[in-house]
Amino acid sequence: MDIILLEKVDRLGKLGDVVSVKNGFARNFLLPFGKAKIANEANVKELEERRAEFEAKEAETLATATALKAKLDEMTISITSKSGSEGKLFGSVGNADIAEAIVAAGVDIEKKVVRLPTGPIRNAGEYEIDLHLHSDVNAQIKLTIIGEE
Repeated sequence: MDIILLEKVDRLGKLGDVVSVKNGFARNFLLPFGKAKIANEANVKELEERRAEFEAKEAETLATATALKAKLDEMTISITSKSGSEGKLFGSVGNADIAEAIVAAGVDIEKKVVRLPTGPIRNAGEYEIDLHLHSDVNAQIKLTIIGEE
């Protein structure tokens, strides 16, 4: 299915690109979330007329993400969790727990921006956590997990 992107999408393209994607990806993700429109003459013409509006919206989103990155890069978060004598946690610390701790520290983010490529954290210690704020902006925070017996 050929679609026109209305914003930058990771590993797919940027605003205004006409790309070919699988039908399910378009129907289930891109079209319902307003990230793309079906590529036909009417939609191409509409995009050209509204391109400045879409670019301004994209620039505003990027500026917001960049400002948020400046706050987050200096941040250190601590989470206390029950653990055994060797530092192994009873349970784990996941995306939601980390996002909750960041919100409690005064920065409003969603749990979907927290990236844990190796899965939930199961041991006490210090970690560098990546936050994917925008397709062009990634932040990194320092997370300390304190195990209490």
